[in-house]
Amino acid sequence: MNETMLALLGFATIILIIILLLKNVTVPSLAFIGVSTVTAAILVATKTFTVKEMGDFIKSGVSGVHSTAALFIFSVLFFGIMTDAGMFDKIINALMKRVGHNVVGVAMMTCIIAMIGHLDGGGASTFLITIPAMLPVYKRLKMRPTTLLLICVTAMGVMNLLPWGGPTMRTATVLEIAPNELWKQILPMQAVGIVIALVTAFTWGMIEKKRGAGSSSETVEDMDVATKEETADNELARPGLFVFNTILTLVVIICLVILPVPSYYIFMIGCAVALFVNYPGAKLQNKIIKSHSGPALMMASTILAAGVFLGVLEDSEIMTHMANVLASFIPQSMGRFLPLIIGVLSVPLTLMFCTDSYFFGLLPVLISIGNKFGVNPAHTAIAMVVCRNCATFISPVVPATFLGVGLAGVEIKDHIKACFFWIWGVSIVCLISGLIFGVIKF
Repeated sequence: MNETMLALLGFATIILIIILLLKNVTVPSLAFIGVSTVTAAILVATKTFTVKEMGDFIKSGVSGVHSTAALFIFSVLFFGIMTDAGMFDKIINALMKRVGHNVVGVAMMTCIIAMIGHLDGGGASTFLITIPAMLPVYKRLKMRPTTLLLICVTAMGVMNLLPWGGPTMRTATVLEIAPNELWKQILPMQAVGIVIALVTAFTWGMIEKKRGAGSSSETVEDMDVATKEETADNELARPGLFVFNTILTLVVIICLVILPVPSYYIFMIGCAVALFVNYPGAKLQNKIIKSHSGPALMMASTILAAGVFLGVLEDSEIMTHMANVLASFIPQSMGRFLPLIIGVLSVPLTLMFCTDSYFFGLLPVLISIGNKFGVNPAHTAIAMVVCRNCATFISPVVPATFLGVGLAGVEIKDHIKACFFWIWGVSIVCLISGLIFGVIKF
């Protein structure tokens, strides 16, 4: 197959998967495995690749996400143990006493926590810090978990522009400049993005309030009493170990940020300590693990299946060919407007291109095209990195997205439906701010 045919096959694969997910035809893991296998079979049947080569691609793809799958399994177990032990109940009550039924306050708090949590540039760790802490509050106030995710991903997309963030470092690598130098240029756009993230939290807090969230006649004191009664009835609750569990959770989170060891290993240690202290004895420990195995297995299987998809399309360089085909559609007369065009299209493209293929595949091609029209490579790159970052954590080809939706108990299709157009709007506002401040020119 020639490059154009390979690109078309790649587009067909991605579109079919997105349709299957949005139409709720099957679970994500089966969609990724089934469609990717058909694509692989076509590549083998056309003698584009051998069976062994496809097997190597798939192995490489799964190897790239296996750590995320392991992280999800043990993070779900860890936070499940903390929930069973009743640690979050006291934290929720403290939050509720501070904000009461102030739905907008909860939304703003979510945004601030997500921003602080994303200072390390890790999407998975931010989800793990923000969602388990805030989801019970959202449920208590009858706020939708899709709103929690929308606020989180908006804040995370803005903070992901920091110089140590993956997209910024990749872009700087392509431009052959220091990440700090690139970050200084995009700082005005990031500042606007932070304001937009806070506005997003306020706006959606108001939307939830109008829907009736937080309007329960139940007082904070009533909820505190109710929680104490629930804890008393819960045989797994360990109120006497609240201080220990809180310290353990903080230690785990701090270690996630500062220790140069795999995140999943930190949660493995956390789970071992939490189980040993809270629930001594093999019988009780088995009960706890089995009670949380369902969600963990479902999302871990999805992440591993996504690795199959990434292996088939990315390692075979099909995504690179897709980038070349997309670039060829830009009319010669529109060449000088390339930063504007790619900025507007970045959010839809994020749903199709993983981070590496987007920055190492598509970006160099577009820079080459822009050079023909005298476009500053930095302007094209800045439009791509800023606008694309807004949608990073709604993309089905970003493994951390599945971690977020899994923790929030939201299906990927509902997450995309709830966030896509809002995030696209945020992206365009950031692009316009870049034009106003002169960061991007054409």
